[in-house]
Amino acid sequence: MEPAATTADPPPPPVHVAIIMDGNGRWAKARGLPRTAGHKRGAESVRRTVEAARELGVSYLTLYGFSSENWKRPAGEVADLMGLLRLYLRNEINTLHKNGIRLRIIGDRARLGPDIVRLIEDGEAKTAANAALTLVLALSYGGRQELVEATRRLAQDAAEGRIDPAAIDEACLSGRLFTSGIPDPDLIIRTSGEQRISNFLLWQGAYAELVFIDTLWPEFGRTELEAAIRDFHGRDRRYGTAR
Repeated sequence: MEPAATTADPPPPPVHVAIIMDGNGRWAKARGLPRTAGHKRGAESVRRTVEAARELGVSYLTLYGFSSENWKRPAGEVADLMGLLRLYLRNEINTLHKNGIRLRIIGDRARLGPDIVRLIEDGEAKTAANAALTLVLALSYGGRQELVEATRRLAQDAAEGRIDPAAIDEACLSGRLFTSGIPDPDLIIRTSGEQRISNFLLWQGAYAELVFIDTLWPEFGRTELEAAIRDFHGRDRRYGTAR
């Protein structure tokens, strides 16, 4: 009698997935709609993707929501994006909390409206003890800006004698980034067919696997996330070492 066939357990998901959400404007333009319509549909994709990441066992999901360069967009579009951000924070915090999801925001909060900062602080406080998934939203965020700020903090600490310049190492810098306490991303996904990282997690993404897909962000969901994770599992991650 032949032994019963066994099915190998699927590989564990990447601990930290980061996504550059791109293509809202192109999605709207292709349908003769205003860019705002694309951003609204993109917010629905955020909801789908957060839920899929939680169900798939991802521990950290970082979404590039608004870059430091996005402030250069037309004032009306920026205002619309800030309005959508307010709406998301007001409407989604309870759902995140109910599903055991922790919210964390990274970026320059000084440029955000005071009411948005209050919503962020309230959301982070309410969900602080949750452990099913940490959702990190990068808002008013830029990787170069983050590195400059971290370097400035290190220089200030050294000038005031709190740290010996000779003792500065990678851990010292990492601990002063917006992402302090968050593991580096294993997988960075960019939608819409563009193949660049656009000032996103420059330090943290040093050894991340990059997956570029043609799908526009408003059409992204569980199927696309699973496909990107399958691609990730097919990579040989050696971190610069020999085979």
